[in-house]
This record gives sequence, structure tokens and C-alpha cells, in this order.
Amino acid sequence: MLFEKIVRPALYRLGKNDPETVHERTVRVLGRLGTVPPALAALRRYYGTDDPATVFGLRFPNRVGLAAGMDKDGRALAAWPALGFGFVEVGTVTKLAQPGNPRPRLYHLPDSEAVINRMGFNNSGADALAERLATQGKPPVPLGVSIGKSKAAALEDAVGDYQASLRALYPHADYFAVNVSSPNTAGLRALQDRSALTDLLAELQRTSGALAADAGREPTPLLVKVAPDLSDEALGELLEVCDEHGVAGLIATNTTLARDGLAGTDAHLGKEVGGLSGRPLANRAREVVRFVHSHTGGKLPVIGVGGILGAHDARLMLDAGASLVQLYTGFALNGPGLVRTVARGIAAP
Repeated sequence: MLFEKIVRPALYRLGKNDPETVHERTVRVLGRLGTVPPALAALRRYYGTDDPATVFGLRFPNRVGLAAGMDKDGRALAAWPALGFGFVEVGTVTKLAQPGNPRPRLYHLPDSEAVINRMGFNNSGADALAERLATQGKPPVPLGVSIGKSKAAALEDAVGDYQASLRALYPHADYFAVNVSSPNTAGLRALQDRSALTDLLAELQRTSGALAADAGREPTPLLVKVAPDLSDEALGELLEVCDEHGVAGLIATNTTLARDGLAGTDAHLGKEVGGLSGRPLANRAREVVRFVHSHTGGKLPVIGVGGILGAHDARLMLDAGASLVQLYTGFALNGPGLVRTVARGIAAP
């Protein structure tokens, strides 16, 4: 297709192979593409896959979603479904607009089919995303919004910070992902501890219930995104808290601080600070999904993400217990052809 053969190589040339520049240019191009209905229709005919599934009360046209981080501010919402995604997760967004960590902060590890990032929740803020969604509308597939803690907010103020994002975006999201697992915001992973997570989820569920009642509808599903670096004991405690507070599902997993599985000339980049994603994360992500599925008796839906670079990887994730899968690094490295390959490769016969 045109994107893989012409557009994507041109973006890499213009970006001088700087991964973040390529990322920014890609989202910008896709944002413009979203304003051209004939182009969207042509892409949808080629990339689209019909494999419907209903998970935590939402109907998905297929089981392959775009993970948070690719389109933090929702700038290309019309394009992602046309490229074959069955759902889209934007963010991670924070109450306050913030630039994120200093650049360079994104590294491509080609021999390992991996990426290291320390972006630090760079985004324009929850209010800006809410305004864009109110003006431009939602995509024609389920929309998830990943919310996180503003860097400027102290841990003791985290609950109010998350609540502000939830309130601002509540009219627009089909589900919320509570991101307490990014390694790139200092102290954030402490919110996965039992006491902190209990306080956070209790208040977010209370706020969600009140907002839903005011709107005369059912509460929007809340999901929790977990780190792959938790021990089984810590993950078991987290699942108990999620059960106590009616969490609708889990996203497993975020990026890892581990550096296992780096290949070839990538070893020197392994020293860079940040979260590792891609092929080296695949086994651990599936282990976490399998643990959650087993520990909850399959009653808690899981979105599996981490190291999915082909249909076989996605099938293994579903076999481990995931109900849906998300792509990020695989899409960034291989383009939208991967979405088509994965979605059709796991489609029900």
C-alpha cells in the first residue's frame, strides 16, 4: 500500500531517522488524512477487518486496538479506524499540559525489534483533549482515554489530579484506562500499592458514578494498566483491590524496566533510562495476562499489549487469556500492514 511503500519511507528520510520526529510527522500526516473522506474510505476497504467482540459491555468491530502513547492528544482520530483498528486509546493525558522529559527520549533498537522511551506523559492536557473531542467528535470505534498523574502533582494529590482528567473527559470516553504503571513519571508506580490504589480507585469510581447519574446513563468502564515488573504477590494484591472496587478490566502490560532479550548491537542502548517495549517484552506480558486470567477465573477481561509483532504473537496473547489486544511498537516499526495481518490472523473463522 501507498503508506508502507511511499509515505512511511519519506517520513523517515525527513525525520533523519530520529524516532520521535518520525512519530510526530506520522501523526500529523494521519491527522490531515482524516480530513479526506475518499482516502479514508479507500484505506478502510483495504485494511478493515470484521471480527466483532463484546468486552466489558462495549462492542468492538474487531479485537485489535491502538495502544496509548501513539496519539496522546487525539490528533488523528479519524485515521486509525481506517487503518484497521477496532478501537483507539488516546493519552496518556494529564490534568496539566506538560512537555514531558528532555529530548532525546525515544530510541529504536532495530536488532531487538524494540523501543525504549522515557517520554514522561508529554501532552496538551485533559481540557485540550476534551475540547478537541467536543469539536471534532469521536472516532467510529470505541474510544479509550488513558489518564495519568501530572508531574507537578505530588503523590498525596494524585487522586484529585486523576479526578480532574476523568471529569473533563467523561462525556467523550467509552472507557478509561487508569495508568499507574508508567516508569517515566517519578513515583507513579507507587500508586499500584494496595493502600494508594484503594484510595485512587474508590474516588474514581465514586466520581464516575456521580457523573453517570447526572447524565442518566451507566458508568463508564474503568480499567487499570499494570506494569510487567510486579511480582506475583504484588499483582495478586492489585487484583484484589480491582475486584473490591469494581474495575471493569486490566491492560497488561505497560513498558518494562528490565533489559532482558536485547540482541546484537542494541546492548549499548539498553543503558538508556526508560521503559522497554517490543519483542523483548512479549513473554513477560503474556505471563502477566496468564496470571490475571488464572487468578480471576477468567472473570476480569484483559487487554493484552506488549511485543505483538504478528498474528502469531496476538494469538498467543489471546490463548493466555486476553480478550482484546493492542499494538504500539509493532505498528511504529512496521506500519498499518501489521494491523491488517493481526486482525485477520486472529479473526474468528
